[in-house]
Amino acid sequence: MSALLPTLNLVGAGRVGKTLGRLWQQAGVLQIQDVLTTSAASAQAAVDFIGAGHAIASPAQMRPASLWLLAVPDRQIAASAQTLATLGLPPALAFHASGALAATELAPLRAQGWSCASAHCILSFADPATAQQQFRGTVCALEGDAAAAQRLEPLLTALGAQCFALATEHKLIYHAAAVWATNFLPVLQAQAEALWRHSGLPAELLPGLRERLLHHAVDNLLALGPAGALTGPAARGDTALVERQGQAVQAFDADAGAAYAALSAMAARLARDRQL
Repeated sequence: MSALLPTLNLVGAGRVGKTLGRLWQQAGVLQIQDVLTTSAASAQAAVDFIGAGHAIASPAQMRPASLWLLAVPDRQIAASAQTLATLGLPPALAFHASGALAATELAPLRAQGWSCASAHCILSFADPATAQQQFRGTVCALEGDAAAAQRLEPLLTALGAQCFALATEHKLIYHAAAVWATNFLPVLQAQAEALWRHSGLPAELLPGLRERLLHHAVDNLLALGPAGALTGPAARGDTALVERQGQAVQAFDADAGAAYAALSAMAARLARDRQL
């Protein structure tokens, strides 16, 4: 790979770091340089997956780079930025991939003249090999220093991302929306299956039931939108049934009962809104 390409160092290389690193490596828009993780073995595994870079054992061994991605868990971003700030590195562009936290987590670097941003891609990174195949078309929120966001945008659009500018004060609500859209779906499905098993539904029927219902629900949602796809007792205004079912779920699991009541109220509101 050409040495003229901007260099990228990875601090943390879990699912997001490995996916983006490999995509940038394959697109030929960044030169993956140094990779630091919690162990030499995991750093080497990340380098092997990405297909480029050098596994590094400690922050002090990392070389200056054009860009630094802090792909660590949210709770470690500020501490990682502080560690980098103590190394006396030349100012560069630093960014993290958190959906909920702002670029202000990188304040120790910004104080030393670094350009700082966050870049959050709305995609499930449960498996990096799968995520890289699904990445094209992904919506990515850019937040932080304007110059940093402007520099990151073409690097992400080169991977097929659709980027937009996100105001810092909206990060939490933005990320909460992504949680609603993706993270809660497995939770809801797991709860549904727990209730079915409790009701006596044979276990061997669950996989097929799961597949059919989810496929049909997604097809309807894509074709009709949320309001048009809404069905069920709350959508029909059957408040008596909603209350009785809620009591039954409450008896099975208190948290599930509370969730059932809250979601039923939201479903009823959505049903009312679609009639306006």
